[in-house]
Amino acid sequence: MRIVIKIGTSTLAYPGGRLNIRHTEELVKTFSDLKNAGHELVLVSSGAIGMGAGKLQIDRPQDMPTKQAAAAVGQCELMYTYDRLFTDYSHPVAQILVTQEDFNSPRRLGNLQNTLYRLLQLRVVPIINENDTVATEEISVGDNDTMAALVAKYIQADLLVLLSDIDGLYTADPHTHPEAELIPEVRAVTPELEALAGGAGSKLGTGGMATKLTAAKLATGAGVDMVIANGADPMLLYDIVAGRRAGTRFLGRRKKEELT
Repeated sequence: MRIVIKIGTSTLAYPGGRLNIRHTEELVKTFSDLKNAGHELVLVSSGAIGMGAGKLQIDRPQDMPTKQAAAAVGQCELMYTYDRLFTDYSHPVAQILVTQEDFNSPRRLGNLQNTLYRLLQLRVVPIINENDTVATEEISVGDNDTMAALVAKYIQADLLVLLSDIDGLYTADPHTHPEAELIPEVRAVTPELEALAGGAGSKLGTGGMATKLTAAKLATGAGVDMVIANGADPMLLYDIVAGRRAGTRFLGRRKKEELT
């Protein structure tokens, strides 16, 4: 399978922005095992701004210059960590930084696709993030949920997994409605489902359920299954890849056709 996995800031870092070393090591070990099993992996990793803010010992920045500065600092630490951990399992990694322009321009999109396909042929793990050091509102994708869905669409992935600090899509906000139930499977993103989505996610991140539903529409519209799952338990990835129940699975066109 060709799998795109988006890793949220809250999955990688402590609330203060510092890297959760033990958990990141567990994630990379699981990713490497999936690679060993023959799957192709592309990671879309958040965390640069949050980790940069933590390293600089500042609050999550609000102004663009400080966001870009924090991203520049955090991106170094993020990629150093991924390279070191994946090297332990003999898997090379590659860094790719993109902006919205890379998806809007046919020429740039073609170059991005060619690079990703070649990296996968070479058994490399591409690690993608928005180029926050140069991206402004005019050229920003805005969140890595959408970024991951675009990547999954344009490399014809079989599966997109969004790892965050939530178990999936619920019938109501579980933080305020303890009776809320997890929705295990979604065949279509309806206006009723979109009404369940709230605002932004964690303090360090930029995404929330609304961005995940936008990503689900993009991915499933391109025939890609998408799963929202809690990144606190990397072992869930084995169940997700095997098609077993875990988190909330949004069915892409290919799966819908199989069911009909």
